[in-house]
Amino acid sequence: MSTVSMTVNGKAVCGEVESRTLLVQFLRENLGLTGTHVGCDTSQCGACVIHVNGKSVKSCTMLAIQADGAEVTTIEGLADEAGLHPMQQAFMDNHGLQCGFCTPGMVMSALDIVNRNGNELDESTVRKELEGNICRCTGYHNIVKSVQAGAKAMGGS
Repeated sequence: MSTVSMTVNGKAVCGEVESRTLLVQFLRENLGLTGTHVGCDTSQCGACVIHVNGKSVKSCTMLAIQADGAEVTTIEGLADEAGLHPMQQAFMDNHGLQCGFCTPGMVMSALDIVNRNGNELDESTVRKELEGNICRCTGYHNIVKSVQAGAKAMGGS
């Protein structure tokens, strides 16, 4: 067993993990942060996307010990006392979800897209950038609208 320490959603955390423990498992099982979903275990679906040191990461492909000392943000770390993050609100307002299983990963990926590409996103860019995220319910139309609306809202905040 190894001890890992990191900052998750602004709070210092630590825990004992086996060397093979995935970061997604640590978040869900050790910390009780179940907003990060496990959809495939093969890095195909994007349901487990989080941010590690400000970059989008599929947490099913990273060991918890690799995140030792890192700054980690999950979907639970986005909203605050004032309300939902603008991207979360945009997904709600634009019906960018149905069952909601992929939504946390989509939102976290969307934030990374905005951070890398800015607030004015065309449909083609959003669709290309979301290729690593699978939604089994929608045709992506409302997801794309949500990302674009969230990006604009983030530009104004």
